[in-house]
This record gives sequence, structure tokens and C-alpha cells, in this order.
Amino acid sequence: MQLIPAIDLKDGRCVRLRQGRMEDSTEFSNDPVAMARQWVDAGARRLHLVDLNGAFAGTPVNHAVIKAIVNACPNIPIQVGGGLRDAASVARYLDMGVRYTIIGTKAVQDPDFVRGLCEQFTGQIIVGIDAKDGKVAVDGWATLAAITAIELAKKFEHDGVEAIIYTDINRDGMLHGVNIESTVNLARAVNIPIIASGGITNLEDIRALCAVAHEGIAAAITGRAIYEGTLDFAQAQQLTDQLQAGN
Repeated sequence: MQLIPAIDLKDGRCVRLRQGRMEDSTEFSNDPVAMARQWVDAGARRLHLVDLNGAFAGTPVNHAVIKAIVNACPNIPIQVGGGLRDAASVARYLDMGVRYTIIGTKAVQDPDFVRGLCEQFTGQIIVGIDAKDGKVAVDGWATLAAITAIELAKKFEHDGVEAIIYTDINRDGMLHGVNIESTVNLARAVNIPIIASGGITNLEDIRALCAVAHEGIAAAITGRAIYEGTLDFAQAQQLTDQLQAGN
């Protein structure tokens, strides 16, 4: 299992939200490029970038900052989400050097769109499934859809999706621990690698995730914990490597 530091971008700055609320944000850096370098220096093997403005606007907004991060960190894969609702936006990011693009709201609204992207951009499409009490949330988590996370994931079973990022909104940014049960249930339901997101707080959460990684959990995204200091990223990645080597 791999740990992936998150860099959430709002107005060109690095912030974290609580449960996806734009009005409840904390700024951690006005230099996201320096922050990206910091995580790479600490041992990150992938970066997770989210264009928060784009997620709410429905179209990418923070292109310039994302391009600067890609240029500053050329040797590791970078995945980007937020506002990707058409193939042209996906192509633009991939052309600038982003390795994976994350489709969220559009995947709920039009699963066939994801299928087409997977055919066009083989191995570079990730689906982001954000859920609250089991129901999928869209439009920057502002709206709950009728479909469940597992029902949605099953729609992409044979489309060639590289991975699914599963976020428990109730846990995201709250430092209340990972929802292990729902993450494992999703991983067991589909034959697509799952990237866990939301709630990682400390090394105990890392141990808990590593213990169930064999269920199909390929990676975990961490955000507020590494910014507020409840989790040392370098130490957490080292522990992850040790635990995985022992299995």
C-alpha cells in the first residue's frame, strides 16, 4: 500500500476543507509548489491534487498552479481531480504531464463518459466516489445522489478504470479515523483497486489500513493529518513499507 499526500487548491493556495465545505477551509500554504516538493522530499511516490474551485465551478480553474507542480516534480506520478466534466479538460491535464485524471460528478451523471475516457486514455482514468452515509455526493459534495457507492463502482467494473478513490465525507478533514468497514466493503465488491481517503489521523490508522490492504486497497490519501502534524508523512510511509514487507 502506498501513501499519497493531498494538496487541495483554492484560489491558488494550499488549503484543507472540513467535510467538503468551502466556507470551512484552513489555509496551510500560499506556495503549493513548495508544499509539493516538501512531500516528495519526505518520500511521497505520488501526489494527489484537487482543484476545489474547479469542483464547484464544474470546470478546471487552477491550471497554472497544477502545471507548476507537475514541472517541479517531474519524477513522480501526479493525479488531479476537480471540475473534470469533458474529454478536452482531461486531455489538457494529461498533455501537461499529469499521469492520472480523476472523474467524480460526471461519473455519477454519465457512466458512459467514463467508459469513453478509458478507451481514449488507457490506464489514466481514476473514478472518485465520495459518499455520505453510503450515498454518493456530487457537485463538490453539495448534493447527494440516489445511488450508493457500491452500486456506482460496479458500473465501472469492466471499463478499464485504473482505480477508485473512495472518500467517506463524514470523516474527511475531521481527524476521526478511517472508515475501514465501508472501505473494505467497497474493495470486496469490485475488482478495481481502491484508494482510501478521508479520516487518516495517526499511525494507528496506517496500521489498520495495512491490515486490510490485501482486500484490494492499493493506496491511501492523507491530508489534514500531515498538515496539522498528527501524522509524520515520512514515518507513516516507512511504517507502511515495513508492514507490507512483512505480509
